[in-house]
Amino acid sequence: MEYVQERIATLHDLTDPAPSAPTDRAAVVLPMTEREYAGLAAERVLTELERVDPARVVVALRASADRVGPFAEWLSEYDLSLSVLWCDGPRLSSLLADEGLNGRRGKGRDVWLALGQALEEEFVVVHDADTKTYSRTYVSRLLFPLAHGYEFSKGYYARVENGRLYGRLFRLFYAPLVAALAEEHRDAPILDYLSAFRYALAGEFAATTDVARRLRVQRTWGLEVGTLGDAFSLAGFDNSAQVDLGSYEHDHRAVGGPTGLSEMSQSVGAALLLAVEDHGVEPVYGTLPERYRETARRFVRQYAADAAFNGLGYDRSAESEQVECYADAIVAPCDDDRLPAWADAPVSPGTVADLAEADLREVTG
Repeated sequence: MEYVQERIATLHDLTDPAPSAPTDRAAVVLPMTEREYAGLAAERVLTELERVDPARVVVALRASADRVGPFAEWLSEYDLSLSVLWCDGPRLSSLLADEGLNGRRGKGRDVWLALGQALEEEFVVVHDADTKTYSRTYVSRLLFPLAHGYEFSKGYYARVENGRLYGRLFRLFYAPLVAALAEEHRDAPILDYLSAFRYALAGEFAATTDVARRLRVQRTWGLEVGTLGDAFSLAGFDNSAQVDLGSYEHDHRAVGGPTGLSEMSQSVGAALLLAVEDHGVEPVYGTLPERYRETARRFVRQYAADAAFNGLGYDRSAESEQVECYADAIVAPCDDDRLPAWADAPVSPGTVADLAEADLREVTG
């Protein structure tokens, strides 16, 4: 336990706080896929949210047509002001295609669609639905800084489960890559900002509606990093905070294979490098992979010592192999397919809501 302040305001879990916060003026965005249907983690999240009673819950649902009906019926059992936005319906997909917005599908695209609906409230909270240790205090903790003058807040936590360290993509890819960039670009504020967050890849954040409507959202796994890049421009050091969410457990991914950490590193790397380029940093891509490797090897040595100190298992060889795997993701971003900020979008949240509702009615009868 410690109480050190960072470059951004850091709110620590010193007393297991459940602070008072304006939950009645907040919309909670929950991205879900078919795999969350009636799952224990999702049930816990929804049950806890019943005790929070936010102004609105928007479920961004990515599912096939034959699963949407049962999913929506299950969600209706909860005592929440909840709306389901089916992200894959034909009418909605047609509209997005006509406007050149359909593109790649992923978590970020789903969250973007739901953010449009959430902007009716004063504050927006976004978090995952697969958290096994989810607590209703997450919402109030994330909102607390916003009620006290901050405009953006990010959750953080230690990923220690089953006697070992997790959070591998953050520990072994994001953090050493940012550190390697910072060593070469010591006067770049964006890199100071990105390194100030204790768990930058956490899916939990909150923002004022004014900030949320101006976020350009990455379509896939680069969502969290892209959000930080825009938060630097919109809120900056002085109006950003990070909040300790305490105990946190959710599903773990394999390194290889579809939706594995290796694939995720490509999206995270592209989003990170695009964010720093947006703010004037020009990475030397010819040498960056090797500089990343050198920095990551130092991190592996440090984590090995930390794990040993705490009696945790640590496979140093496997972690080093992951570093080599992630190095392949360090390439110059080839395109920018971020979704536009809702403040500039060619479609309106109301039109999205109407079409998504029509799609949902068609499959649910």
